[in-house]
Amino acid sequence: MPTKEKKQQTVAELRDIFDRAQVAIVTDYRGLTVKEITDLRRRLQKVGGELTVSKNTLIELVTRDNDQWKAMAPFLAGPTALAIGFDDPVAAAKAVADFAKEKRKVEIKVRGGVLEGKALSADAVKDLASMPSKEVLLGRMLGSLQSPAQNFASVLSAVSRNLVYAVDAVRRQKEGA
Repeated sequence: MPTKEKKQQTVAELRDIFDRAQVAIVTDYRGLTVKEITDLRRRLQKVGGELTVSKNTLIELVTRDNDQWKAMAPFLAGPTALAIGFDDPVAAAKAVADFAKEKRKVEIKVRGGVLEGKALSADAVKDLASMPSKEVLLGRMLGSLQSPAQNFASVLSAVSRNLVYAVDAVRRQKEGA
Protein backbone atom coordinates (compact mmCIF):
# COMPACT_ATOMS: atom_id res chain seq x y z
CA MET A 1 0.00 0.00 0.00
CA PRO A 2 1.46 3.40 -0.92
CA THR A 3 2.42 5.72 1.91
CA LYS A 4 -0.24 8.36 1.22
CA GLU A 5 -3.04 5.80 1.27
CA LYS A 6 -1.67 4.25 4.46
CA LYS A 7 -1.57 7.66 6.15
CA GLN A 8 -5.13 8.40 5.04
CA GLN A 9 -6.24 5.05 6.48
CA THR A 10 -4.44 5.79 9.76
CA VAL A 11 -6.07 9.24 9.96
CA ALA A 12 -9.50 7.69 9.38
CA GLU A 13 -8.84 5.11 12.14
CA LEU A 14 -7.68 7.85 14.53
CA ARG A 15 -10.81 9.93 13.78
CA ASP A 16 -12.97 6.93 14.60
CA ILE A 17 -11.07 6.37 17.86
CA PHE A 18 -11.39 10.00 18.93
CA ASP A 19 -15.10 10.08 18.01
CA ARG A 20 -15.76 7.23 20.46
CA ALA A 21 -13.25 8.16 23.19
CA GLN A 22 -13.97 9.80 26.54
CA VAL A 23 -10.38 10.19 27.65
CA ALA A 24 -6.98 10.09 25.97
CA ILE A 25 -3.81 9.70 28.02
CA VAL A 26 -0.60 10.60 26.21
CA THR A 27 2.38 8.46 27.19
CA ASP A 28 5.96 7.98 26.11
CA TYR A 29 6.58 4.32 25.39
CA ARG A 30 10.38 4.44 25.01
CA GLY A 31 12.05 1.55 26.77
CA LEU A 32 9.02 -0.74 26.70
CA THR A 33 9.38 -4.13 25.06
CA VAL A 34 6.78 -5.52 22.68
CA LYS A 35 5.67 -7.89 25.43
CA GLU A 36 5.12 -4.99 27.86
CA ILE A 37 3.20 -2.96 25.27
CA THR A 38 1.03 -6.01 24.59
CA ASP A 39 0.42 -6.36 28.33
CA LEU A 40 -0.68 -2.72 28.57
CA ARG A 41 -2.92 -3.17 25.53
CA ARG A 42 -4.63 -6.16 27.14
CA ARG A 43 -5.15 -4.30 30.40
CA LEU A 44 -6.78 -1.42 28.56
CA GLN A 45 -8.95 -3.76 26.50
CA LYS A 46 -10.25 -5.37 29.71
CA VAL A 47 -11.57 -1.99 30.88
CA GLY A 48 -13.00 -0.90 27.54
CA GLY A 49 -9.97 0.95 26.27
CA GLU A 50 -7.28 0.78 23.65
CA LEU A 51 -3.61 1.58 23.23
CA THR A 52 -2.62 3.08 19.92
CA VAL A 53 0.79 4.14 18.70
CA SER A 54 0.88 6.69 15.92
CA LYS A 55 2.93 9.54 14.54
CA ASN A 56 2.44 12.84 16.31
CA THR A 57 1.79 14.64 13.03
CA LEU A 58 -1.12 12.34 12.25
CA ILE A 59 -2.56 12.67 15.77
CA GLU A 60 -2.22 16.44 15.52
CA LEU A 61 -3.90 16.42 12.10
CA VAL A 62 -6.92 14.64 13.58
CA THR A 63 -7.13 16.66 16.82
CA ARG A 64 -6.23 20.12 15.52
CA ASP A 65 -9.75 21.12 14.42
CA ASN A 66 -11.61 19.14 17.07
CA ASP A 67 -12.52 21.31 20.08
CA GLN A 68 -12.66 18.33 22.38
CA TRP A 69 -9.16 17.06 21.56
CA LYS A 70 -7.10 20.07 20.46
CA ALA A 71 -5.85 20.50 24.05
CA MET A 72 -3.65 17.45 23.38
CA ALA A 73 -1.20 19.36 21.15
CA PRO A 74 1.31 20.33 23.90
CA PHE A 75 1.78 16.68 24.88
CA LEU A 76 2.71 15.47 21.38
CA ALA A 77 6.51 15.32 21.39
CA GLY A 78 8.64 12.24 20.90
CA PRO A 79 7.36 8.68 20.61
CA THR A 80 3.71 8.73 21.58
CA ALA A 81 1.33 6.02 22.66
CA LEU A 82 -2.26 6.98 23.39
CA ALA A 83 -4.17 5.15 26.09
CA ILE A 84 -7.78 5.68 25.10
CA GLY A 85 -10.75 5.11 27.41
CA PHE A 86 -14.09 4.53 25.71
CA ASP A 87 -16.35 3.53 28.60
CA ASP A 88 -14.85 4.70 31.87
CA PRO A 89 -12.12 7.38 31.97
CA VAL A 90 -11.08 6.36 35.48
CA ALA A 91 -10.60 2.71 34.51
CA ALA A 92 -8.29 3.64 31.61
CA ALA A 93 -6.21 5.91 33.85
CA LYS A 94 -6.03 3.16 36.50
CA ALA A 95 -4.87 0.61 33.94
CA VAL A 96 -1.98 2.88 32.91
CA ALA A 97 -1.12 3.79 36.52
CA ASP A 98 -1.19 0.16 37.67
CA PHE A 99 1.00 -0.86 34.74
CA ALA A 100 3.48 1.91 35.61
CA LYS A 101 3.59 0.78 39.27
CA GLU A 102 4.19 -2.85 38.39
CA LYS A 103 6.84 -2.15 35.75
CA ARG A 104 9.08 0.09 37.82
CA LYS A 105 12.23 -1.03 35.99
CA VAL A 106 10.79 0.57 32.85
CA GLU A 107 9.26 3.97 33.13
CA ILE A 108 6.18 4.64 31.11
CA LYS A 109 6.00 8.39 31.25
CA VAL A 110 2.58 9.94 31.28
CA ARG A 111 2.86 13.34 29.62
CA GLY A 112 -0.74 14.33 30.19
CA GLY A 113 -4.16 13.72 28.80
CA VAL A 114 -7.46 15.15 27.70
CA LEU A 115 -10.81 14.58 29.37
CA GLU A 116 -13.97 16.29 28.11
CA GLY A 117 -11.96 18.87 26.19
CA LYS A 118 -9.81 19.81 29.17
CA ALA A 119 -6.07 19.21 29.26
CA LEU A 120 -4.86 17.11 32.18
CA SER A 121 -1.33 17.34 33.53
CA ALA A 122 0.53 14.14 34.41
CA ASP A 123 -0.39 14.71 38.07
CA ALA A 124 -4.05 15.20 37.15
CA VAL A 125 -3.98 11.86 35.31
CA LYS A 126 -2.58 10.24 38.48
CA ASP A 127 -5.38 11.86 40.49
CA LEU A 128 -7.91 10.55 37.98
CA ALA A 129 -6.45 7.06 38.39
CA SER A 130 -6.87 7.28 42.17
CA MET A 131 -10.60 7.99 41.93
CA PRO A 132 -13.07 5.20 42.60
CA SER A 133 -14.44 3.46 39.53
CA LYS A 134 -17.77 4.33 37.95
CA GLU A 135 -19.44 1.28 39.51
CA VAL A 136 -18.24 2.19 43.01
CA LEU A 137 -19.43 5.79 42.62
CA LEU A 138 -22.83 4.62 41.37
CA GLY A 139 -23.07 2.21 44.30
CA ARG A 140 -22.26 4.97 46.76
CA MET A 141 -24.82 7.27 45.17
CA LEU A 142 -27.48 4.56 45.28
CA GLY A 143 -26.66 3.93 48.93
CA SER A 144 -27.02 7.66 49.64
CA LEU A 145 -30.38 7.73 47.91
CA GLN A 146 -31.61 4.65 49.77
CA SER A 147 -30.42 5.86 53.17
CA PRO A 148 -33.25 8.39 53.81
CA ALA A 149 -35.88 5.85 52.81
CA GLN A 150 -34.34 3.23 55.11
CA ASN A 151 -34.18 5.72 57.97
CA PHE A 152 -37.82 6.68 57.42
CA ALA A 153 -38.85 3.01 57.41
CA SER A 154 -36.88 2.47 60.63
CA VAL A 155 -38.62 5.40 62.31
CA LEU A 156 -42.06 4.12 61.24
CA SER A 157 -41.30 0.61 62.45
CA ALA A 158 -39.94 2.00 65.73
CA VAL A 159 -43.22 3.82 66.38
CA SER A 160 -45.28 0.67 65.86
CA ARG A 161 -42.76 -1.42 67.83
CA ASN A 162 -42.91 1.02 70.76
CA LEU A 163 -46.72 0.93 70.63
CA VAL A 164 -46.63 -2.89 70.84
CA TYR A 165 -44.23 -2.69 73.82
CA ALA A 166 -46.51 -0.18 75.57
CA VAL A 167 -49.63 -2.32 74.99
CA ASP A 168 -47.74 -5.40 76.22
CA ALA A 169 -46.62 -3.51 79.36
CA VAL A 170 -50.21 -2.45 80.06
CA ARG A 171 -51.38 -6.08 79.57
CA ARG A 172 -48.75 -7.37 82.04
CA GLN A 173 -49.68 -4.70 84.55
CA LYS A 174 -53.38 -5.63 84.37
CA GLU A 175 -52.59 -9.36 84.65
CA GLY A 176 -50.50 -8.68 87.74
CA ALA A 177 -53.26 -6.64 89.42
